[in-house]
Amino acid sequence: MDNLTKVGTYNDKFNKILNINISQKDIFVSDGLKTHLIKRNHLDCLKYINKLQEIIKNPDYIGVNPNESGDSVELVKKYSDNVLIGIKVDLSSNILYVSTMYNLQEQKLQRRIHSGRLVKF
Repeated sequence: MDNLTKVGTYNDKFNKILNINISQKDIFVSDGLKTHLIKRNHLDCLKYINKLQEIIKNPDYIGVNPNESGDSVELVKKYSDNVLIGIKVDLSSNILYVSTMYNLQEQKLQRRIHSGRLVKF
């Protein structure tokens, strides 16, 4: 991973609500996240990159992506956009890091809440 910057600490309450087991550790963001957002055409999220600490500390919704292998969690914060960040465990270095970030359309947010993939925090 590129240079890492601490952006928060994993909240153990996520484990209890989602029935998962991720160690309570610091969460980091790589310098490569901006490159990832540009490459994936998530340019509209760049304006929220400085809000990562706030999203991690106080998300509106939390969940687990059923398509992800390994330990991960999704956090959603409602601003003028619904911003979703994915947090994964890097097994080789045993750290938590922000793996992705994108805007979630309101309809998709509601669908994920209705299906139980996301729950209110």
